[in-house]
Amino acid sequence: MQTTAHYPSPQHARAADAILSRYTSDPDIESVLLTNSCARGKASVDSCLDIAILLRPEVLSVRREQLEREWEDAYKSEEVYDALRRVGRFSVVHLDFVDGCFVPAPVDQDHGPDWFEVEIGNLLRYAVPLDERGDYLHELKTHWLPYYDEVLRQERLEGVRRSCLHHLDHIPLYVDRALYFQSFYRLQVSFERFLEALFISRRTYPIAYNKWIREQVEEILGLPDLYRQLPRLFEIANFESHTLSG
Repeated sequence: MQTTAHYPSPQHARAADAILSRYTSDPDIESVLLTNSCARGKASVDSCLDIAILLRPEVLSVRREQLEREWEDAYKSEEVYDALRRVGRFSVVHLDFVDGCFVPAPVDQDHGPDWFEVEIGNLLRYAVPLDERGDYLHELKTHWLPYYDEVLRQERLEGVRRSCLHHLDHIPLYVDRALYFQSFYRLQVSFERFLEALFISRRTYPIAYNKWIREQVEEILGLPDLYRQLPRLFEIANFESHTLSG
């Protein structure tokens, strides 16, 4: 993964510089992190600029409201962010104040993936630090990388596997009742759960479960042969048929 920032437009770069200038003088800020597609060199001019401002939990709990209010005012009023909004269709700033506290939710077999591994990956594995002054980011990486503890991993893997099978088992029942859109929804959720289980099984943090699938399977997991099979799961010639349950 890249270790320096590469922006898709000058407007993205200037907006990031403005954010850096705003927060580097704040002694409570531990790190300013470029995340998501810009951090991975995959962004276009239409992409949003994703920034995470990292503070220790005890600090953010006190300052969150103030920081969010001040950022909202600056984002509405400063021309550098308006210029970014004009350059692309969805080129806005998504700025989040984060405390690095990652807590897994109980695996709910009736729903799709939670974002536990995704959040860790995007903040600690795939982000590009634009400014790092404190020790907190290093502490987080030491704790969570290369992966979290084995007991939790096995627990989550088993829960996710059960959820994937749970959704797959519903597909034939819905097809028999001609509920084809619900069947397709179950296929999509089971596919996301499959990806979740695949990443957990290989002790690798994902980017997302609903986009960047080829990049993740081929480049991050190193499984190009597997990726060639995945799109076929959604190549349905006759939607209102038993193809979905085949």
